Order: sequence, then C-alpha cells, then structure tokens
Amino acid sequence: MVVGRSEIRKRTERPISHVVISHVHPDHCFGAAAFEEDAPNIIGHAGLSAALQTRGEFYRERLMELMPALDVGRIVLPTQEVDASGAEVDLGGRVLRFTAHETAHTSCDLSMIDENTGLLFAGDLLFVERVPSLDGSLLGWIDELKKLRALDVSKVVPGHGPVMVDAAPALGDLEHYLITLRDETRGAIAKGMAIEEAVETVGQSQREKWALFDDYNSRNVIQAYKELEWE
Repeated sequence: MVVGRSEIRKRTERPISHVVISHVHPDHCFGAAAFEEDAPNIIGHAGLSAALQTRGEFYRERLMELMPALDVGRIVLPTQEVDASGAEVDLGGRVLRFTAHETAHTSCDLSMIDENTGLLFAGDLLFVERVPSLDGSLLGWIDELKKLRALDVSKVVPGHGPVMVDAAPALGDLEHYLITLRDETRGAIAKGMAIEEAVETVGQSQREKWALFDDYNSRNVIQAYKELEWE
C-alpha cells in the first residue's frame, strides 16, 4: 500500500493534505494508513466509520490470508465525515465538491467533483467494462446514477475500468445493466421463479458486455431478488 504514496512522491513533494476514501470495500479503503506520517484529513461518507467498524477487520484478515506478503496496514477512520448536505474543500483556488450518496453500490458511497475541470470521481458508483458488484440497494443505485447523469459532466474517473472515460456512455451502460437486472428480477419474481432459478436466467443477455460476468452476476441477482421480493 506504500507504493501509492511513493508514486505520488515521484510526481510532487507538496504536502499530502487530504485522503479520500470512496467507500468501505477493501480495494478502496485500505492503504490510507500509508499516509499517516503526512497527517492528512481523511474524508469519507458519514456512514463509512460504522461500515469499517463492522466489516474492516474481516476484510483485513481475508486480504492477509489471500496475500500474506501484502501489508494492508491498520483500519483508518475518516476525520471529516460528509453527510447528506455535502461538503467542499478549498485547496487554494481549487475547490473539490463531495456528495454523500444514498445507499447504492454500498451504504457509504462518496463521489467528488473537481470544480476547476468538471471532472467527476465516481468511486464504485461507476464500473466500466467490468460487471458491477451490488452490495447496497439496486433501486438506490439506479436513482443515484440518474443524479450523476444530471450533473452533465463530460469526463469521469470510474472505480473500476480505464483511468478516465466519457461520462454519458459509461453511465448509460451501467444504468442499462442495472435496469435489466431490476426488470428481469421483477419478472422472475412475478412468475414465481425460485431464487436458484432466477440466478441462472436473469441478466444473461448482458454476459458478453461485461468482464467477470460469471463471477458477479449471480450474486447481483441474489441481492436484487432479496431487495425486490417484498415490493
């Protein structure tokens, strides 16, 4: 995890004043400890601390089992929590605007816009080319994507995928997958289909469009089924 900090230091010696944690998943929250000597302000969603306290140690242990040589560091909690009212950070003529989203990909998704460039950092609210993983609310994620699209930004940094992409088609592709998941899961429930059968049928038209489809779509269907079953 120290590699990230060393890469920053190859590019600048300016103080590292802020570190942003986009959400609770281990590939996005671990590594913050590498910046402790910089004493930065750690920015996260208002729900992040609770999520890290609930899941963080489990994630840490699993990572150490899978990759024993990896030093994931300790769990770092945010020092600045962003609630529904949002937040702004002025870096000195460069303003970053943060949005704490309703439950979507997770219960603690945070996005950021650089006001100078209009660049959106979406975290895992946006997956590009790799099938998304649903760990929050399917309906909430669709709603939050609509809000991101309404921002009318031209470029976005996704949580997974290329470094930067055109916003409209990328957000549209993800929205199409999630709507397909919603509509076909609702259809399966209406037909009285058991969840085991739904897993084998829902979303299959999307298989060729997403990497890792077979690794994650079944889990997404299970999550969607449990959410939509009692509508």
